[in-house]
Amino acid sequence: MGKITGFMEFERQEEDHLEPVARLKNYKEFVITLTDAQAKVQGARCMDCGIPFCNTGCPVNNIIPDWNDLVFHGNYRHALENLHSTNNFPEFTGRICPAPCESACTLGINDDPVGIKSIERKIIDTGWEHGWVVPQPPEHRTGRKVAVVGSGPAGLAAAQQLARVGHDVTVFEKSDRLGGLLRYGIPDFKMEKDLIDRRVEQMQAEGVTFRTGVLIGKDFPAAVSNMARDTIFPEDLEKEFDAVIMAGGAEQPRDLPVPGRQLKGVHFAMDFLPQQNRVNAGDKLKDQLKATGKHVIVIGGGDTGSDCVGTSNRHGAASVTQFELLPQPPEHENKPLVWPYWPTRLRTSSSHEEGCERDWAVATKRLEGKGGKVEKLIACRVEWKDGKMTEVPDSEFELKADLVLLAMGFVSPVQQVLDAFGVQKDPRGNARATTEGELAYQTSNPKVFTAGDMRRGQSLVVWAIREGRQCARAVDEFLMGASVLPR
Repeated sequence: MGKITGFMEFERQEEDHLEPVARLKNYKEFVITLTDAQAKVQGARCMDCGIPFCNTGCPVNNIIPDWNDLVFHGNYRHALENLHSTNNFPEFTGRICPAPCESACTLGINDDPVGIKSIERKIIDTGWEHGWVVPQPPEHRTGRKVAVVGSGPAGLAAAQQLARVGHDVTVFEKSDRLGGLLRYGIPDFKMEKDLIDRRVEQMQAEGVTFRTGVLIGKDFPAAVSNMARDTIFPEDLEKEFDAVIMAGGAEQPRDLPVPGRQLKGVHFAMDFLPQQNRVNAGDKLKDQLKATGKHVIVIGGGDTGSDCVGTSNRHGAASVTQFELLPQPPEHENKPLVWPYWPTRLRTSSSHEEGCERDWAVATKRLEGKGGKVEKLIACRVEWKDGKMTEVPDSEFELKADLVLLAMGFVSPVQQVLDAFGVQKDPRGNARATTEGELAYQTSNPKVFTAGDMRRGQSLVVWAIREGRQCARAVDEFLMGASVLPR
């Protein structure tokens, strides 16, 4: 505990950031990492409480009080070692994780919680700056081969762990660049992609092989097949490798079955967001979806919807409106009731601060337009009672709409992959696998394991990293009979 009375003396210090007028001019990150002095103060606020609920609030179980104390004393080298012991990619989570650890912070019961996420980012950014993040190649090779399908956070975490204990790991990615939804689902202004590239270089030095533009499976629709240069059937993968990990994302979006859905100008969020990331990377796209000068309506109040807002603002949209079907949450949660669990409360993102009209308890009834192009959205107010939704009488209204983006979440992974491997599914269409016991992360096909969104459904990057790490241990035990990898 760095300073016994620190939690009483110091206030929470938020990270500085560029003002909206400046950050809307480009797609660069705009959050400024804490200074050494600011991080020291935040570390001093940690109470080192008897039961650190932040540890269990964090899906990867970061040893938060320990590295808070190390940062307070300026020992960033050991803080980095501590952080890496539970998290392969803290530069990802330090930027885009919603920080459930902070909701579980004991200080948060009656005060602002410790700025855990900002300290995490400070530690890893300092580590990269000083050259402390280096490859960790294995001391010996096992001769066992593992295929990882998907290069998102779950696949990367599993691949790195398995490579470090000596397995020959090959990661297959259907896109032209690595990173999965980190690459093409997260806008650059939230996380720049050179962060992925330098981790890939580290993993290559540790022995991981990466193959992009490769689809694993069969019977894909043309839109998916055209993304890749090559297709490998699962049976061939199982013959070549001793174990396979399915670690793809939950990429099947929830659709909006209303009249007018077929009109031009109505798109899934993941048709819109990846295009801008590709342009930022230097690609030349024909007929890019642009919000420039348009009245944009985003349907869905989560993070993906927020990302559509931020991207539309950078395009120069005439207006941006975001709808949510559920009622507006309270501005402040009832802490004694919900702590240490993740609270339901109103959350305003940096994209919202840049300009957006937000509305809640709104349902879309239909979309209308002329010449096959959307021009307006007809909606109504709804009310919720006992978990049931009913339309408010005489509440119908319309809004001008040139571009409608559907950001209502994702229902499951791509089914063609699961069907091709022949694995059992849960009722939501995910690969069925437990997380405990001897069969942890193992599917109904004994040679095939699964982790991340493909097993648990749409979730957080930090959960994907956790599952990737745990799945790696399960695969190592499957191949070697025992494992020294942490779980």
